[in-house]
Amino acid sequence: MNNKRVITFGTFDVLHIGHINILERAASLGNQLVVGISSDNLNFQKKGRNPIYCEEDRVKIISSLKFVDEVFIEESLELKGQYIKDFNADILVMGDDWKGKFDNFKNICEVTYLERTPSISTTEIIEIVKKI
Repeated sequence: MNNKRVITFGTFDVLHIGHINILERAASLGNQLVVGISSDNLNFQKKGRNPIYCEEDRVKIISSLKFVDEVFIEESLELKGQYIKDFNADILVMGDDWKGKFDNFKNICEVTYLERTPSISTTEIIEIVKKI
């Protein structure tokens, strides 16, 4: 068994198949998957809008997935390295839209970028729903 702890981060608002795909693939890289979910405040700082679902609901949703072992609230982008250390992560997984942006953590863990599911994003879903 691959005895590694995997960590990933995201907002995970309006859960969709792209989220499931990347989390499932991240989990397959080790034997434990830890997920950092952006706090409501951090999401607003990053995207200029509040998430559709509050952080407590997003934590409950992601925690319910059978391949997710642990979930925590990510309060700050600047603390990513500390979160990696705190959770003893061996591998950091991010979507390939972030390729190269987290290479600075290669000194503390393996960094892997996974291909995103084509033609789906939370932002696009929200825009479609707004038009309905």
